[in-house]
Amino acid sequence: MRTIWKGSIGFGLVNIPVKLYAAVQTSRLDLDMLDGKDHSRIKYQRINEHTGKEVPYNRIVKGYMLDEQYVILDEHDFEDASPEKNKMINLENFVGIDEIDPIYYETSYYALPEKQGKKAYSLLLKALTGAKKAGVARFVLRSTENLCVIHPLDDVLVITKIRFDEEIRPTSELDIPKPDTITKKELDVGLALIKQYTSPFNIEGFKDEYNGELLKIIKAKAKGKRVKIKKLKITEEKSDDLYSQLMQSLGKKGSVITCLYPE
Repeated sequence: MRTIWKGSIGFGLVNIPVKLYAAVQTSRLDLDMLDGKDHSRIKYQRINEHTGKEVPYNRIVKGYMLDEQYVILDEHDFEDASPEKNKMINLENFVGIDEIDPIYYETSYYALPEKQGKKAYSLLLKALTGAKKAGVARFVLRSTENLCVIHPLDDVLVITKIRFDEEIRPTSELDIPKPDTITKKELDVGLALIKQYTSPFNIEGFKDEYNGELLKIIKAKAKGKRVKIKKLKITEEKSDDLYSQLMQSLGKKGSVITCLYPE
């Protein structure tokens, strides 16, 4: 597995040299864009909007529009913006992992220790596991400051990037409808339905079914065949009685229904 970043985790006055590796990968099929005429691959070009000519990668720079003019930035500008964070993951505080709303999560990396940092790495790993806490930290990756949580998983420290608060759009921007009135018996059956479907979370039980079916279609087409697709049957409810629909949902699980509100 290829190293994507090298630096240190700052744990008080202790520096733990680490290497980061990508912890996630896409399950999507790698589809190429082709010309429908001859199936040649489509390539992207970086075109100058004024000359219409392609710009070589080594000539491309980054700029920020300020007062209708671009200010051009180089690598030194990005380094100067946060020099102390370039190669340091600075632990700032510790929180319970369940305190972080899932809307903040982005992507994760495995952090493994360099040879000289193994003991300090083990200490932090065991301390986080024992305290059932995650560390909140900042670090710079690809010229961008990132907020992250450091948490243990299967004897490995994981660095999970999380979004800054200003990156989350406020719900006040939405035209949220006023909630409908829910009766007590509707709420009780809704809670019973949740309880009936509640079970320990097992990620292995969830598979990417869409890509699996798509791959079957691809393999069949390669042999000149066509896969029979199971069409989803949508049943339209003739009644808008929410309580009745909830009771039917409970019944589909095969459990014994106790009439909470006998007529």
